Amino acid sequence: MASASPTLGRRERNKQAKLERIVAAAAELFAARGVDDVTTQEIADAADIGTGTLFLYARTKGELLLLVQNAHYERALADGRAAAEAASGTLDAVLALLTPIVVCNRVHVENGRTYLREMLFGDAEEPHHAEALRFVAETERSLTELIAAHPGRTPDDAAVRARLISAAMFVAMASSVSAEITVDDILAAVREQAAVVVGG
Repeated sequence: MASASPTLGRRERNKQAKLERIVAAAAELFAARGVDDVTTQEIADAADIGTGTLFLYARTKGELLLLVQNAHYERALADGRAAAEAASGTLDAVLALLTPIVVCNRVHVENGRTYLREMLFGDAEEPHHAEALRFVAETERSLTELIAAHPGRTPDDAAVRARLISAAMFVAMASSVSAEITVDDILAAVREQAAVVVGG
């Protein structure tokens, strides 16, 4: 997470420092044990703050997971965009874009599934939820650009196809409960559906 700007006042710097400690503590605990096995008290203790302060930044563990995972997904999308630029052909570019996102989701399978559930069914008024939905919209925009470059695709047609591929990816990730299902397994399923949607 970026360090606080030197132009921020003391109060803003303190808030930023607390947020960074919360994110670091939650990320470490969630990665080690999974979101379901971590308490908000443990996160507050690890961040060296009170639970009341923690709830000013996120009201639930689900919101904390969104806060942590949104940053990971943002980096994954940036990596995917870069990989897509080097790919040849629309289908390969689409898979290059999506691969880092699937990898990110499978780092901890249960956390990945919980993140998707919070993204779909979380509090729409909550800012971390809105940020997760922004990530989905940006992924679909990137897919639209890739598909629109395919011969015969209009921007509107490409947008519909992008949404179908995005949905296929998220369903494939959410339904892959077993840790034995690999990233390659999920990508193979997404590739099969994307090939039909892209049209070759």
